[in-house]
Amino acid sequence: MAQERTVSDVIVERLADWGVSRVYGYSGDGINGVLEAIRRSEGDVSFVQARHEENAAFMAVGEAKYAGGVGVVLSTQGPGAVHLLNGLYDAKLDRVPVVALIGQQHRSVLGSGYMQEIDLRTLFSNVAAHYVVEVNTAEQVPMVLDRAFRTARATSAPTVVILPHDVQSEPAPELPHEHGIVPTAPTFDVPSVRASADRIAEAAKLLSAARRPAFLVGKGAAGAVDQVAALAEHLGAGIVTSLLGKPYVDERSSLAAGTMGHLGTTASAQVFAGCDALLIIGSNDPWTEFYPAPGQARVVQIDIDPAMIGNRSAVDVGLVGDAAATLDALREAVPPAADTEWRARVEEFVAVWRSVSAQRAEVDAEPVNPEAAMRALNQHLPDNARVSLDVGSVVYWYARQLLLPPGVPAHVSGTLASMGCGLPYGLAAKLTAPDRPVIVLAGDGGMQMTGLAELVTVADRWRDWADPRFVVAVFDNRDLAEVSWEQREMEGAPRFDESQRLPAVPYHEYACMLGLAGERVADVADLDAAWERAWAADRPCVLSILTDPAVPLLPPMAAAEKSIGQMRSSLEAEDAAGGRYAERARLLLDAYVEIEARLGASTAG
Repeated sequence: MAQERTVSDVIVERLADWGVSRVYGYSGDGINGVLEAIRRSEGDVSFVQARHEENAAFMAVGEAKYAGGVGVVLSTQGPGAVHLLNGLYDAKLDRVPVVALIGQQHRSVLGSGYMQEIDLRTLFSNVAAHYVVEVNTAEQVPMVLDRAFRTARATSAPTVVILPHDVQSEPAPELPHEHGIVPTAPTFDVPSVRASADRIAEAAKLLSAARRPAFLVGKGAAGAVDQVAALAEHLGAGIVTSLLGKPYVDERSSLAAGTMGHLGTTASAQVFAGCDALLIIGSNDPWTEFYPAPGQARVVQIDIDPAMIGNRSAVDVGLVGDAAATLDALREAVPPAADTEWRARVEEFVAVWRSVSAQRAEVDAEPVNPEAAMRALNQHLPDNARVSLDVGSVVYWYARQLLLPPGVPAHVSGTLASMGCGLPYGLAAKLTAPDRPVIVLAGDGGMQMTGLAELVTVADRWRDWADPRFVVAVFDNRDLAEVSWEQREMEGAPRFDESQRLPAVPYHEYACMLGLAGERVADVADLDAAWERAWAADRPCVLSILTDPAVPLLPPMAAAEKSIGQMRSSLEAEDAAGGRYAERARLLLDAYVEIEARLGASTAG
């Protein structure tokens, strides 16, 4: 006897119609109907079980970031639903389309204070402000799902569909042509948005008059890599990226000054300090104190979303449109730079910074300088790799030392900056392209927060991957180093050991226990060989790199004078109180400052 189609079957079929091939989540009685329909679908839509709903939500965000389209996450009601919030806020703040399907108790008990009953519409009203709907009848389901997907795509934001348990098991609805029934279709057309010719002409006039142009490139330039490079060469403009924009600029260019902000390069700060015109391309970077000073530079901003124009900086000309088409139009309208003086200055800033970063990586540390560990990866990162980045001090070393090969994507929880995103993102990167190698760059804080749990998922799934290479590099310094250095710099306070110290964990041994490869690196001389072995392994590999928490997290030197003073005074207080590495941190801070003072003297001012 054939199984009667249910609302849950309709849900799964609609997911497939929207191009969804996998759903991330964790099971529970509140979503059992949908899970049973996924089982019956026999692979049309697969279920990826995470170790925790928060991680499942991160995976859905990772799916959308690496593969495009919409990530989908599934959870039960009550605690399962609450656990989703962090990952969904990651999607909201990084402007990523995600649809969350969340179970709920039977409609008949809602309002009774039933077990695991939570007002889910209120719970998700902020994170899914564009669309959060609780399904009340079977007939609603196709319409609600279609609108959830269209809204997620149109707004680049998370949406939420709440599915009471009893509705999931109802017979699949007929949709008669009558009052009260809204027919819809699973379709979304990407709009073609072009800036007007008048605005292009106005922006071109501004850029033509500039003598010292600079670009700020964000993730909105993802489809305009070649156009950014071409216009920068045309104008002799210095190219600075946001953290999220880093993968969309070839940092081997002599005009590429690196990442901006507190974790950025001194070259980026010098370019912004010297420019008289700024072209913002698809960026909403919040580090506004690192932008050109108010009144210093005239500003043109390109963004597909009109709400973003003027969102972080005063703007003289806003261009609402696709970045690639807009940049092409600007290049045709702006004559090439006649004066090469600014270009020469930018190239000098960049060359000096590259010398500084190389010498920073050579500074002796105990046992391994994290900058050396990241820099060594440049010689071993496969050209078709995918990079997943956790949050913490490792982001500084990535921003300053890793040069991504063209076409290699790298993603991080950029605006929410949520520790623990690394392994979940890495799994999504691998599941969406199992034939491509993946590296997760994590600190021990992120690893202890979610990574150890999701290594279990890696161990469970890797044998199905066409390419088994999945490297997890743990920058293991036994410290919440970013917090420690922020405390010194921003609070003028010594490190609080009980707060920042992390327990020692043998990450490589844990990996081996799970049947993966693992190795500990405690000597800078072993880095190259260790990276080589990790990429040559026939299974996922965890490299536990013992790095030095005393290596300073300096802001760009152009903005560092006050910060360095506060760091020094804080370290003196730590040293007097017997801080476990304060004296070494002072010496390393002095070494870093001396390197930049010596090499950067020619570009001062």
